[in-house]
Amino acid sequence: MIGLSAGRADRVVAVGAHCDDIAIGAGGTLLTLCRARPGVRVDALVLSGGGGEREQEERAALAAFCPAADLQLTVLKLPDGRMPAHWEEAKAAVEELRERTEPDLVLAPRTDDAHQDHRGLAKLMTTAFRDHLVLRYEIVKWDGDLGRPSAYQPLTPEVAEEKVRLLQEHYPSQRHRPWYDREAFLGLARIRGIECHARYAEAFDVAKLTLNLGG
Repeated sequence: MIGLSAGRADRVVAVGAHCDDIAIGAGGTLLTLCRARPGVRVDALVLSGGGGEREQEERAALAAFCPAADLQLTVLKLPDGRMPAHWEEAKAAVEELRERTEPDLVLAPRTDDAHQDHRGLAKLMTTAFRDHLVLRYEIVKWDGDLGRPSAYQPLTPEVAEEKVRLLQEHYPSQRHRPWYDREAFLGLARIRGIECHARYAEAFDVAKLTLNLGG
C-alpha cells in the first residue's frame, strides 16, 4: 500500500442521490478533512428529499459532518428511485454546481453502483467534472455490489465511532432499515482498514489520476 497526498483540498464538492448518501459513503472523510482544514468550502448537492423531514435531517447531519466548514447545501425534490425519468433536471443541477465551483476534490457515488439513482448521478459527475480528483464512495446494501476500491482514507477509531454516532443521531427516518446499524457501518470500515493497514477506513474508486511527480 503506497500513500500519496492529494494536495491541499480547500474546496470540496460532495453529491448524493439521496439524503444520507454522502454521510454514509464519505462521512468519515469529511470529518477528517474539515477538522484538518477549518474554513474549507464544501458545496453539497442532494437530488432528492427536499422540502420535508429528509431535508431537515440532511442539513443537520452535514453541518455535523463538516465542522468549521463553509458549507453550502442544495437539496432538490426529485422523486426517489426515478432519476432516469428526471435526467434533464438532474443534469441541470450538476451543471449549475459545476459553474459555481472549481473544487480540489469531488466526492460522488460509484458509476457501477447497483442503485439506478446513484449510478445515474455518478455518470453525470464524470462528464461535468472532467479535470478533477473524483473519489467515488461506496454504500453497503442488499444488492451486494461492493467492489475492489483503489483509494482509501484511513479513519481514526474516534472518527469511525463518531461517524456511526452521527448517522444514528441525525437520520432517525432510516433506523428501521435492517442494514442501517452500527455493525454494518463499522464492519465495512474495519474491512477497508485492513486493506490499507489501518484500523478503519473509507474506500473509493478512482477512474483517472494525473500525477505530478516532478512538481
